[in-house]
Amino acid sequence: MFWRYPTPSSEGSLEIQHPSNVSIIIPARNEEHRIVPLLESLSRQKGISFETIVIDDDSEDRTSEVARSYNARVIRNTGPEDGWIGKSAACWAGAQAAKGKLLLFMDADTAFEESDSLLRYVTSYEEMGGKGILSLQPYHQIKQVYENASTIFNIIVMAGMNVFTPFGDRFSSAGSFGPCILCNRADYDASGGHAGIRGAVMDDLALGEAFQGQGLPVRCYGGRGLVRFRMYPEGFHQLLEGWTKNFGTASKSTHPFVMTFVNLWITGGFVTPALLVLSVLSGSVSWILTACVLYLLNVMEMAWLARRTGNFSWWIFPFYPVLLLFFTVIFVYSLYLTHVRKTVKWRGRDVHV
Repeated sequence: MFWRYPTPSSEGSLEIQHPSNVSIIIPARNEEHRIVPLLESLSRQKGISFETIVIDDDSEDRTSEVARSYNARVIRNTGPEDGWIGKSAACWAGAQAAKGKLLLFMDADTAFEESDSLLRYVTSYEEMGGKGILSLQPYHQIKQVYENASTIFNIIVMAGMNVFTPFGDRFSSAGSFGPCILCNRADYDASGGHAGIRGAVMDDLALGEAFQGQGLPVRCYGGRGLVRFRMYPEGFHQLLEGWTKNFGTASKSTHPFVMTFVNLWITGGFVTPALLVLSVLSGSVSWILTACVLYLLNVMEMAWLARRTGNFSWWIFPFYPVLLLFFTVIFVYSLYLTHVRKTVKWRGRDVHV
């Protein structure tokens, strides 16, 4: 279910000479440190006209001051009104203030890799017809050991979008990747924009579905070599909170066929170490050799999949059953919060789902 890994630069000739001007909209809540790499990378972009709009989502730190120091236009957004989720409200406010023909919504923890990354992104979108959404899942850069706990989540985020299977376009996209969403203003308005999905916890998936509801294409690509991010650098607690918020809701958008094979993959990942333990207890040399080969194949496959999504540590992959167990516990807890308590927490806010 994660067979293909297309990137925008591999899909076009990049020959458009005058790409459209872009409004880059960055919703930010308490992001004074995490937003700096993005703003620095934007200051290096060449060959394209763009404006940078930072929506300060009722921050309690110096987010606004930091953004202004990089010549970004800052709009202060207070707490969301009833029926709105904070990020959707911030994106909507940014879209209403934007002047560009194209709208690019970027999370504050993203950053472009090269000085021509924005140009390549926009040119690829226009070469694909300049319609609908072109969203990217950034390459996950980690710096601390605990961040390896995100390994399985990153793999399943990609697989769960339905579009990386060997079956091409047979399955519709589950939505769009949230960190980088590029669209044109006319299509955004026709879909209802973030106002139309104001109460959605997973605004990226909901926005993609809204575009598809208008017959507009939604394309999801890998962002390796183009854009990166570092998720949850503030500690393990933030990592727990972030993945707990996302997965119980997001799983509903994955196609049942894809979900079935993802579940089989996870089950197989648990069965292999169990087989290894049982073979050792049985004392059968042939079974021990078989189990060791299967375990090694699982380690190699996990490394291949994970390193497509981020620079996860090589030494972590022999311990992949621990990663699978962590994912399973968080996923079950997320389902409990989503379907029983109907409340998740993010950035100091209780979000009703």
